[in-house]
Amino acid sequence: QVQLVESGGGLVQPGGSLRLSCAASGSTLDYYNIGWFRQAPGKEREGVSCIGSSDGNTYYADSVKGRFTISRDNAKNTVYLQMNSLKPEDTAVYHCAAGGGAVCPTYSEVWGQGILVTVSS
Repeated sequence: QVQLVESGGGLVQPGGSLRLSCAASGSTLDYYNIGWFRQAPGKEREGVSCIGSSDGNTYYADSVKGRFTISRDNAKNTVYLQMNSLKPEDTAVYHCAAGGGAVCPTYSEVWGQGILVTVSS
């Protein structure tokens, strides 16, 4: 079964950028939809961005459109989330997930352990 590990989080000032990586082992990501989700303290988990397995269709939450870009490198078995113009409200634990569905993984989901992104001056 596929296993996912996130990296690239940390502390960044407002307006800065980070690139999160979701690296897979145990199976190829080629056949999975991949999603990035986040959960801030005291808030529900939010779907941030997804990329489909077959056609590369993407989804972005309204709150990140125009600032975040999701991409996948099947040769490296990795999915990326480029986050630009970061805001304090982007502060959260970010998880990647793999599974089936239309674009976002909505069933047979496998989750990474999560990584903290803090946007603060």
